[in-house]
Amino acid sequence: MRAGFFTEVYHPIVNGIVASIDGLADGLRALGHEVYCFAPRAPGYEETDGPVYRMPSLPLPIPTSYRLTVPLVNRRNRHAIINRLNVLHAHPPFVTGWMAVRYARRLRIPLVYTYHTRLEEYAHYVPFEANATRRAASTLTRNFANLADAVIVPTPAMRERLFELGVTVPVEVIPSGIDLRRFGAGTRSAQLRASTGVREGERMLLFVSRLAREKNVEMLIDAVAKCPEPVRLVIAGDGPEREALEDLAARTGAARRVTFLGAVERDRLPDLYASADAFVFPSVTETQGLVLAEALAAGAFVLAADAPQNREVVGAAGRVVAPSADAFAQAMATVPGTPNVGEAAKACAAAARFGIDEQARKVIEVYERLQAHSFGAVIG
Repeated sequence: MRAGFFTEVYHPIVNGIVASIDGLADGLRALGHEVYCFAPRAPGYEETDGPVYRMPSLPLPIPTSYRLTVPLVNRRNRHAIINRLNVLHAHPPFVTGWMAVRYARRLRIPLVYTYHTRLEEYAHYVPFEANATRRAASTLTRNFANLADAVIVPTPAMRERLFELGVTVPVEVIPSGIDLRRFGAGTRSAQLRASTGVREGERMLLFVSRLAREKNVEMLIDAVAKCPEPVRLVIAGDGPEREALEDLAARTGAARRVTFLGAVERDRLPDLYASADAFVFPSVTETQGLVLAEALAAGAFVLAADAPQNREVVGAAGRVVAPSADAFAQAMATVPGTPNVGEAAKACAAAARFGIDEQARKVIEVYERLQAHSFGAVIG
């Protein structure tokens, strides 16, 4: 099978979408399939691995590392690669996604769309009236999804969300995968805890994310300020809201109990997860929350904001908490200060369904079913 991934969001950007795309590509290649990725060119960045084909891009009129793709694929790549593909897989439904639609129709091959992002939750980035922007984002999602032959969502809650929006094509629930072995190999380290500012007797609360408004990080900082117990919130990640969050920590008096690590290499994450007394997750806007699966795989105790998709990921392996500072402060105060072997084993067991190999196997089943049913082509 030869699959073409079309994505607006790719390296050097670091976020859950990029990690999901890389994980699926690695899983498919491990099964013997070919994956070719088409993404916008990023000035000053050169690929280190994987067959990736970059298209011209332009800066957006807002301060961001994202780029506007110019939908041009050189003739050599179009004839040598795209014309030989068995399936096209669109990720964000923007310029590259519409390119995938066009090629799928021209070549008469299946088109799959993965619903990574609830676009309406990002309306605050657009300088227009918020409700109108949310409606436009929902319309875009519905219209784009209905052009695909199948849509993949990572949680049942997101399947229901698409049905509410009016999506009528088949929607498959396939969780986004992680490297279970890699995250399961994380080890608790007193030295690492100390390097993040955790003092003797403090409970280490870890949050891993891009620091953006939709992630609800300010609620965590407010919760730390209200928590009477000795806790330290360690925030791994960077983003446009970092300065505002640092200011908030200073204003609320939480700054002495909050550590901003900035961007953290993924190789460091397993030990960070394993060293935390709890992984805290305040966002209610995710489609799955890849970091939740990573934390579970490392055996971390999870406190997640109550939302359908978070409940589905965490299950009985952690606690869901009302998405308020008071509720999180109360939950933080009950986090045990010593590892619980039984809880860690429960978390690891809950993470087993998020393996990359399982995701890749299920995605291939979708590809093959679509090709056999809709196109009757011979799989290459």
